[in-house]
Amino acid sequence: MVSVNDDCRDLHFRKAEFDPEDCPLDCSKPCEKVCPADAISLESIMVGGEHTQSDPLHGKLKGGVLTERCYGCGRCLPVCPYDRIRAVSYVRDPTTASELLKMNDVDAIEIHTTGKGTDTFNTLWNSLSESINNVKLVAVSLPDIGGSTVDFMNKLYTIMEPHLQGYNLWQLDGRPMSGDIGRGATRETVSFAVHMASVSERPPGFYQLAGGTNSYTIDCLKKAGLFQSMAFLGAATSETISAQQAFIGGIAYGGYARKIIGRTLRKLPAQFGRVCIEDHPDHLLEALQEALSLVGPVKGYPALSSMK
Repeated sequence: MVSVNDDCRDLHFRKAEFDPEDCPLDCSKPCEKVCPADAISLESIMVGGEHTQSDPLHGKLKGGVLTERCYGCGRCLPVCPYDRIRAVSYVRDPTTASELLKMNDVDAIEIHTTGKGTDTFNTLWNSLSESINNVKLVAVSLPDIGGSTVDFMNKLYTIMEPHLQGYNLWQLDGRPMSGDIGRGATRETVSFAVHMASVSERPPGFYQLAGGTNSYTIDCLKKAGLFQSMAFLGAATSETISAQQAFIGGIAYGGYARKIIGRTLRKLPAQFGRVCIEDHPDHLLEALQEALSLVGPVKGYPALSSMK
């Protein structure tokens, strides 16, 4: 999947940035502690000869944000006691994205839109139109903008429809990049789904929950009467329903998936250095168990123990 955005204000397309040499040496580094992706690494180094690490005249910090790990959650911004961290936003180049869509191993595109208007979306879509028929799925991720949400989505669908060759999917982005926070984070995306389920004039396509999804999401969907699982390898049929009847077509686990799988992945370099998890079956099985704890209830998979 290739991800693009139509507006630089989209939270998914930003990175934290700061100069570690501007940070006081005695800073408690709350940014490092709060980052869920371990994307901030700060180390004290000494300059100018022998002295203690607490000597601010002869020491500095090095490191900073590991750009490839940062996914723009923004949690480091408010905790910096010196207000040195800034968010750098960007827009993916549509020309580059269009070329990527022509590659054999790319079969889906995810378009993030802020809901601020259709002009930028229309411009982006037109720039991709020659390549969009190469993909099997077009996903549009958007926030709940209240009473105008459905009208906005229908306008987007009208823009897309002439060039849609495969499936289209709507990602209901309730509370972006917050699934690892806790139970309360999932309420907004479930409320978004409840709202959409109550509207008959919503645009066609599959609907997927995103933004704040975690281990509590399914329970919240069940309470709202929206959870419907598929049958798989003898799964219970009491909750089974055909895909054509199901309103919620899936759940996108982002931050929470990174959190639970990260617990396993972080053990590898600590024990073995930089290695492939496939070369360590015990750790691979542990990661698989974590993944199935999320995916299993959605897909109707049996417990991992029964699959051995």
